[in-house]
Amino acid sequence: MDKDIFDKITALPGLNLFKGFYQKNKSVLLYLFFGGCTTMISVGSFILLHRILTNNDLINNVISWIFAVLFAFFTNRKWVFGSTQKGKNIWLEMIRFFAGRLSTLGIEELIILIFITWIGFNSTLVKIAAQFVVLILNYIVSKIFVFSKKS
Repeated sequence: MDKDIFDKITALPGLNLFKGFYQKNKSVLLYLFFGGCTTMISVGSFILLHRILTNNDLINNVISWIFAVLFAFFTNRKWVFGSTQKGKNIWLEMIRFFAGRLSTLGIEELIILIFITWIGFNSTLVKIAAQFVVLILNYIVSKIFVFSKKS
């Protein structure tokens, strides 16, 4: 199998000390890396939308979710889970991915409704906390239902 950019980075002097740990935990580490990038896209676009578009945080959250999930699908598919599906199977993966993400969006929307809309906590802090819950749930859904070798 060809080395990807992350394999090449861990082969650099100094970083090669971590190569064994990286290879053993590659999927989880890359998921955390891209999950962090996805979270930045989600939170960043949420804040931007809140400031320029509307004060309706539920609508802002759905729009930011769309940006984040599109980014997450392509990065997770290629680097985290190494999917080799082709043709219509890519579309089936995408449908399963979005369905899984829709379920965790429902959980995130509930967290936002309760803690921002009803209780009045800081919207940015609640959004960040909700992202941690969603990050864990999304990994489980992707690993078991979307990119598993048997699906």
